Amino acid sequence: MITCIAIDDEPLALKQMAAYVTKTPFLELKAQFDSALEASAYLQDQPVDLMFVDINMPDLNGMDFVKSLQNGPKVIFTTAYSEYAVEGFKVDAVDYLLKPIGYFDFLRAASKARERMGTAPKEETYLESNNEFLFIKTEYKAMRINLNDITYIESMREYVRLHLINQKPVMTLLSMKKMEAALPDHQFMRVHRSYIVNLNRITTVERLRIIFDEKTFIPVSDQYKEKFQEYLDRHFLM
Repeated sequence: MITCIAIDDEPLALKQMAAYVTKTPFLELKAQFDSALEASAYLQDQPVDLMFVDINMPDLNGMDFVKSLQNGPKVIFTTAYSEYAVEGFKVDAVDYLLKPIGYFDFLRAASKARERMGTAPKEETYLESNNEFLFIKTEYKAMRINLNDITYIESMREYVRLHLINQKPVMTLLSMKKMEAALPDHQFMRVHRSYIVNLNRITTVERLRIIFDEKTFIPVSDQYKEKFQEYLDRHFLM
């Protein structure tokens, strides 16, 4: 587990960064600060492995804060200004995230930090399954997930995220190919490079977009369109 802190003087940006850290399995958020001065005082007694640091902050900006630390944690900079990128890499930053920051870019930067620290797992999560449930063995625990509780599965680079009914999503280190092979094909179908859907959970299809709710639209790509259309035709009442 990589311990980390987040520093940003913008409340919404800090809240988002903390949320990203919390849902990433290999990160543990120890504290969050709206001031680099407060973070500096914290680090004197509470060392961590990694910091997510905004550059543009009052009193002490993020760049000067990092430069002031001796043998400080690894750092990933966050900022709305691209001109700081070169300076960021001069202080050996792991990465540089330009706001607004999406979770995919965040996860990529965090994975890069893990690789640099030598804590990345060498093997994917091992998966056990049958036609009713599956066990996902993560780095720290094994979770039983009922297949009927899955709405869809999303690829997140080397991870997959399982979106569940009335539960928080579960993310684990696993390829989509292995995930697809472990699922019963009468219930699950890959409809996009990045998505596998639970066919039993589909309620609305509009122009080859699968609509789970007002915020969730899963596209059906050209590669999988014919197979998905065949499924619809078999179940279409004429």
